[in-house]
Amino acid sequence: MKKTYLSLKRSLLLLAALCISASSCMKDYLKKAPDEDLDIKKVFSERKFAESFLTSAYNNIPVMLGAADWDQRNPYTGASDEMEITFLGAYSHLLNSGAWSPNDYYPDIWGFMYEGIRKTNIFLENVSKVPMDETEKSRWVGEATFLRAFFHFMLARIYGPIPIGDHAYALSEDYTKIRRQPLEKVISFIVTECDKAATMLEWRVAPDKYGRITRPAALALKAQALLYLASPLWNGNPDYVNFKDKDGTLLFPAYDKERWRKAATAAKECIDGVEANGYGLYRAADNDPVKNYQNLFLDRNNMEVLFARNAGEHSHFERCSNPISFGGFSIFCPTQELVDDYEMADGTRPILGYNPDGSPVINPAAGYKETGYTTAKHPKDYYPAGVRNMYVNREPRFYASINFSGAIWKGRGIQFWFEGLDGRKRAGSDYCISGYLMKKMVNPTSDIFQNRFSLNTWIYYRVGEEYLNYAEALNEADGPVTDVYKYVNAIRDRSGLPSLAAGLSQDQMRDAIRHERRIELAFETHRYFDTRRWKTAAGIDSKEIHGMNIGAGTRLDDDNFYKRTVIEKRVFVAPKHYLWPIQQAEINKNQNIVQNPGW
Repeated sequence: MKKTYLSLKRSLLLLAALCISASSCMKDYLKKAPDEDLDIKKVFSERKFAESFLTSAYNNIPVMLGAADWDQRNPYTGASDEMEITFLGAYSHLLNSGAWSPNDYYPDIWGFMYEGIRKTNIFLENVSKVPMDETEKSRWVGEATFLRAFFHFMLARIYGPIPIGDHAYALSEDYTKIRRQPLEKVISFIVTECDKAATMLEWRVAPDKYGRITRPAALALKAQALLYLASPLWNGNPDYVNFKDKDGTLLFPAYDKERWRKAATAAKECIDGVEANGYGLYRAADNDPVKNYQNLFLDRNNMEVLFARNAGEHSHFERCSNPISFGGFSIFCPTQELVDDYEMADGTRPILGYNPDGSPVINPAAGYKETGYTTAKHPKDYYPAGVRNMYVNREPRFYASINFSGAIWKGRGIQFWFEGLDGRKRAGSDYCISGYLMKKMVNPTSDIFQNRFSLNTWIYYRVGEEYLNYAEALNEADGPVTDVYKYVNAIRDRSGLPSLAAGLSQDQMRDAIRHERRIELAFETHRYFDTRRWKTAAGIDSKEIHGMNIGAGTRLDDDNFYKRTVIEKRVFVAPKHYLWPIQQAEINKNQNIVQNPGW
């Protein structure tokens, strides 16, 4: 009884304390400053609040740099044949194994993009009320209009047909009426939004406005969207010819060759516009071809960048990209297949294909050697003496993009072999699984041990991509005409490579352009989407990928390390895996949202 009384007494004292605390909290709530609790009316009654709202929409642009982290919303690099990501928690592993499903909610690209779309819709519907300079307001409207189009494209490129969010839905609306719209209508909406945004945006912004959207971004997005619509995955794809909404509406269009011409026209409009306003291919001060390419991704806000996401000091990206003896995690590991595709310095391809056992078919005209070690360093120090011959005399973009055993990094040679300073023997759960690390975009001046990092950006659109977009679309529309050669060769010249051979057929030029995109745009997520829009992923992402034999080797010249080794057997089921599944939770909420084929 005494125990019961004491327990009751403690309860009453606790209740009294809670009441006092609640009363205090209520008083604190009533003392809040006027701007601590804002409604829509208040937000759009003052310029500073409206700008903050627009900034929050910018926050829905994925950072993308951290390809191992779900919140960066970039599973694409690790799910292409460019790279294997060591970190086991990366979503790309599910894609590569075929184990992904509609029940996966991370990375939530669907929800994150529609969140951004809702923000832009609310902004566009209320910004007219803000008392501010009308010229600046128009520019804000242009930025929000672009963002709405951009978020739609981020969804369409993985899901195909999607619901169009052209207004902010109210709670009173019937959400079951929301349906996926035909793909051609989705792209038309994006293109129209880009055209509208372009008229309100500037070609350039002042340095204190870097990161704000400009007209080149709108022109580049328009060109990219039209290129995707013209490509085999979306343009008359027989796999989707009967894919319909529940009301019988066809969601994919019939084939139309003129889509290639429209894509070429949009890309050329972008190129002409940006070049007339000071943009162009980036080159280093000394025009060294390795620096031309490497520094393009390190020299922020340079003349080639049309649209980028500022990522600040992205220390985790730097750690994932650095070898373990430099304080890194050795996470971003290029595949042997990508390494094989870099050309020789004279522009010949070293590897022509693969035998049934996975061994390479070496081009006898390339001068490429799979075995042995060089006794001489490169005259420009691209590599030191002693490295494996397979890394000797390769094209400049290879040395700007790939860290390999023996390559000089931050003052000393990298040691990926088993007993090396960067080898598996010295690593924990994370280690370099392929014998290569991504060098592109990684700043050699960062010092992980001293916690000193550089500012990072993720480039969404740049002039070099526009050249290749234009060349591809024009070749499909008219064949290998003069302009096709002009723009592909400009890319190659910047990287110290000879021009393409004259007299190529349309098929040969198509192969050359696709190869050029593979190298020039490596690790920028284009490879994942290129192989899908070309419908070649079924033959590429259903194979084994390879690297070096990281379980062997005691020194740089140990032959045991340089044996091609299977890293992973990847799974790709066509046509199912060409599109992502819509989350089952979304379909459960609205039965009129039809699932993608095969899911």
